[in-house]
Amino acid sequence: MSKYVKNLVTTDLTKRLREVDAVAVVSPRGITATRNNQIRRKLREKGLRMLVVKNSLLKRGLKDLKLKGFEPLLEGPCALVFGKASISAIARLLLDAKKEDDKLELRGAFFDGEVYVGVKGIEQVSKLPTREEAVALLVGGILGPGRKLAAAIKGPGGRLGGVLKSVEEKAKTKEAAAPAPAAA
Repeated sequence: MSKYVKNLVTTDLTKRLREVDAVAVVSPRGITATRNNQIRRKLREKGLRMLVVKNSLLKRGLKDLKLKGFEPLLEGPCALVFGKASISAIARLLLDAKKEDDKLELRGAFFDGEVYVGVKGIEQVSKLPTREEAVALLVGGILGPGRKLAAAIKGPGGRLGGVLKSVEEKAKTKEAAAPAPAAA
């Protein structure tokens, strides 16, 4: 490959990975082209991409990016899986793909400056909540005490309202049951 082509590939990689802050690394060795396309299709449905590139070119392209530190995962043929989904969603999809085809080798995941190596690392990452799940947990934690307070305030007032309503209904039934006074 000429130096000009290498520079073009490096520039393209830099553009593609500029906004990426987390990646998973898999080895495409041993899986058929059909299976590879099936995995890519599932990833694309979730807004993810799988990119196979020469490791030396990838290392050159990573110099200007915030993705630094996952070079130990780049041994032999590698494919990067990245996208707008959270790294835990990526890890879950890769574990599902691994269950369907045992030949798929999961090298690890990288995010927030930490490397999670191998299948155990991917499993560990898959157990983390996605961004949406984390927001839901946070909002639930914030709203929980407010709900309890509202229930504590509303409870006695609701009971008092129920008692007053039953007294009012009894009074109405007594009035309806009482004979009307005779007209003079």
